[in-house]
Amino acid sequence: MTKLENPVLMATIGGAQGLRGEVRAKAYTADPTALGDYGKLHSMDGRSFEVLEIREMKNMVAVRFRGINDRNAAEALNGLELYIERENLPDEELEDDEFYYADLEGLEARDDKGVSYGTVTGVFDFGAGDLLELKGPGKRPVLIPFSEASVLEIDLEAGTLLIDPLAAGLIDDPEPPKFTPNKAKKK
Repeated sequence: MTKLENPVLMATIGGAQGLRGEVRAKAYTADPTALGDYGKLHSMDGRSFEVLEIREMKNMVAVRFRGINDRNAAEALNGLELYIERENLPDEELEDDEFYYADLEGLEARDDKGVSYGTVTGVFDFGAGDLLELKGPGKRPVLIPFSEASVLEIDLEAGTLLIDPLAAGLIDDPEPPKFTPNKAKKK
């Protein structure tokens, strides 16, 4: 049984694929077929899984794990989330403006005046771009876009994000644009 200190979600297992123990899985890696390159995968209940074979399918991968040899065993894994320890992710491959979602969680979001808007508690992608979930004491969670306009700077060492609260939709524009209706000219 393995208890992960800093787990990072790598895949979610779907249904069984075929009769020999393969499962369909949604991989959250840049290259879905690299799922086994990070070492053994772990479930939160302490089980470990070693990838024996992996092949790409449309929008997912088919995976065969050591010890999962028939359809019944594969079906029992449906819905299981698989994790690795954060330290197993390669930092040297990241560009200067790239981050692992796991590294963003726990950062405090502040504006240029030092006002705190909460801490990052999740990173989501519902299809229209990445969103950061911020939670503050006594406040309801809010989602802000994870874009260059709303997140100006990320300082992992200091544990902070510098945000533009107006671009993030956290405050209203103090001076909304003045609208003057177009008057049509009569002929």
